Amino acid sequence: MSPHPRDARDAEPDKRTLRREFLLVRNALPEDDVQEAATVLARRALDLTELATASTVAAYVSVGGEPGTGALLDALRARGTRVLLPALLPDNDLDWGAYEGPDSLVDVRRPGRMTLSEPGGERLGRDAVLAADVVLLPGLAVDARGMRLGRGGGSYDRVLARLEAAGAHPALVVLLYDSEVVAHLPHEAHDKAVHAVVTPSGVRRF
Repeated sequence: MSPHPRDARDAEPDKRTLRREFLLVRNALPEDDVQEAATVLARRALDLTELATASTVAAYVSVGGEPGTGALLDALRARGTRVLLPALLPDNDLDWGAYEGPDSLVDVRRPGRMTLSEPGGERLGRDAVLAADVVLLPGLAVDARGMRLGRGGGSYDRVLARLEAAGAHPALVVLLYDSEVVAHLPHEAHDKAVHAVVTPSGVRRF
């Protein structure tokens, strides 16, 4: 893997700068490395007690150079776990649908955004995530306190706020490459720490 961008504590760059730096490193990864990492990540994640005992998992379909989730989604479904996947709404909030296998996904293209794979079946509503025992969060990095750096769209900030308002307390897990676990990231008052990060080299809990 390529070395991670400078530690965020070096002159405290803002989130936008850090996102750009992490994305540059991630997008430069060879496709073979991305595929290999996806296989290892699935194995690591499936060993998590939280996922082994979960009835419902809210997850997502990885895109581009993101740590791959495809193998993990299929393994969870094969276990009998109910898997929910997000569908992006016009206001950047998330609706949810059940994952019924790769053929159940549809590619959705929106102006000015990357193409996303979303569940093609029934929409279950924004509150469907409240049933999740585990929420797998996309991210670009996480620090030693469990603070996550997202892509900046705010969709998962809304999801986390919805969970908190409802008194729901699922395990929050982020999947990353090893180089994306750093000592310190800037954060704001509304940011929520995750409970664990899974990388190809193992699991770290916070």
